[in-house]
Amino acid sequence: MSKILFVMSAADHWTLKDGTRHSTGFWAEEFLVPYRALTAAGHVVEVATPGGVAPVVDPASLNGEEAPVVPVAGRLTDVDLGAYAAIYFPGGHAPMEDLSQDGESAALIGKALTAGVPLALVCHGVAALLPVDPELVAGRRVTGFSNTEEGLAGLAPKASWLLEDRLVALGTTFTAGEPWQPYVVVDGALITGQNPASSEAVAAELLRAMTA
Repeated sequence: MSKILFVMSAADHWTLKDGTRHSTGFWAEEFLVPYRALTAAGHVVEVATPGGVAPVVDPASLNGEEAPVVPVAGRLTDVDLGAYAAIYFPGGHAPMEDLSQDGESAALIGKALTAGVPLALVCHGVAALLPVDPELVAGRRVTGFSNTEEGLAGLAPKASWLLEDRLVALGTTFTAGEPWQPYVVVDGALITGQNPASSEAVAAELLRAMTA
């Protein structure tokens, strides 16, 4: 049995280019599917957020179901990487607001990449790579929520920036599959998934990386 850290956003909105706030949070499927897979495999999941703020679910992700119960969040500043066998970042638009520029999250990712600790990010959670030391990220093969999907979701024209564009500008090798279909990229211990439908495959790759 190992401990796995879920790093989650503390935001409940994403600021659009006109200054308005798009209500959001974490995407339920991207939390719940990996959580179930990892705990079913015997692992313990702990959660950390900026400031230890309890993450909120994006209501658009519930489809009439009850919000998932998330473990009490600790503070990112208190995280000891050595206590965890793997790290996972779920998405939802909320990470675009805070984790896309959070120094503590970036430092943790940098340590994980340097140490070869299995690190998985899915959908907009991949935005957490943006503030990481470019020397650790440039040239890595990644995916994430694509410009095409953001357009189909209706937010691309309203956004001040798009994840795919920023990842390309960072120097990553970005690829994407068909919209809304599972697509995962594995680059060593770094695992990224394109969208909510990729959550199950990301969890499977994370479990595989933990036993490699």
